[in-house]
Amino acid sequence: ALVHAIAVLIIACPCALGLATPAAIMVGTGAGARMGVLIRNAEALERIGAITAVLFDKTGTLTTGHVTVVRVTAVAGTARERVLALASSLEIRSEHPLAQAIVRAAEADGLSLPSATSFKALTGVGVSGIVDGVDVHVGRPVGEHTLLVLPDDLRAQVAADMQDGRTVVLVHAGGGAIGAIALADTIKTGSAHAVRALADLHVRSVMLTGDHPEAARPIARQAGIAEVYAGLLPEGKVERIKALQAQGEKVAMVGDGINDAPALAVADVGVAMGTGTDVAMETADLTIVKGDLAGVVRAIHLSRRTIRTIRQNLFWAFLYNVLGIPLAAFGLLDPMIAAAAMAFSSVSVLTNALRLRRAVRDERAPTTH
Repeated sequence: ALVHAIAVLIIACPCALGLATPAAIMVGTGAGARMGVLIRNAEALERIGAITAVLFDKTGTLTTGHVTVVRVTAVAGTARERVLALASSLEIRSEHPLAQAIVRAAEADGLSLPSATSFKALTGVGVSGIVDGVDVHVGRPVGEHTLLVLPDDLRAQVAADMQDGRTVVLVHAGGGAIGAIALADTIKTGSAHAVRALADLHVRSVMLTGDHPEAARPIARQAGIAEVYAGLLPEGKVERIKALQAQGEKVAMVGDGINDAPALAVADVGVAMGTGTDVAMETADLTIVKGDLAGVVRAIHLSRRTIRTIRQNLFWAFLYNVLGIPLAAFGLLDPMIAAAAMAFSSVSVLTNALRLRRAVRDERAPTTH
């Protein structure tokens, strides 16, 4: 009876059960890091595989973020250089890709930038401050009414730039619009491929952007995204995510800027571009190191494979106990064999988890080349 009891105790040792989940999570997280996907915790790794909709920011996420100034338009009586200098005096304090592009344009023109005081970053709207004793605001048009109050010549040029898919930033000084800056961005080479790969996984793609609809639609068409919500403030993005969640969708938000942080926080999974701001990466659950959107597809593949491996591990661990304990209790299992079986169950669970690393390497989502 003592020998039988010892055999039962040995075979009932739950080592394999304890290893089943953490071993797969550890290997899966490591595999993600090697693929350029940094995963904050096991919960994020689990949730990304259940995503039904991926919401993309535009600038710096779907596009390269290497924005260039293509036109500076000034109202009658105002020099083009003054518009660019006033805007750059404020934008030099911002990390946004549009701001950096404006500053680079001013530097390329050799402009001297006046000092700015009372600087404020208005989330999702732009920046404001006092430059040369004048109240200056630099930001994108918010709503159709913003364009309607512009001088006729400026409004016509702004409308033409938006029609061409360019992002337009308005410059106000002393309470009135003095000019506009049109900027162009190019779509990332892998954006359209990532959207197609997500569709193959039965995951819908949506664009959320603060840009004007006229500027957003050309980029969406190039990326293959049919569902576009433009002209959104940060809180508007949050509301859109909550609306999808209320419909039963599992939502991932992909962004790179400070403006995206609230949306990244409220989404089921927040995904930050490693090429973006520190605030976005700190808020997100996953970080795509090189900013390649194929990383989102790889993360979904990795998550689903990891969950499948965990289930396999738990099945085999339970099977050892379910079969072994009755045999040991009836005296049909020697303690030495029970010890070997218990050890083998742990080894098999670990080996199956390590297979995940090789399988993920072999089955990566297609690259953007």
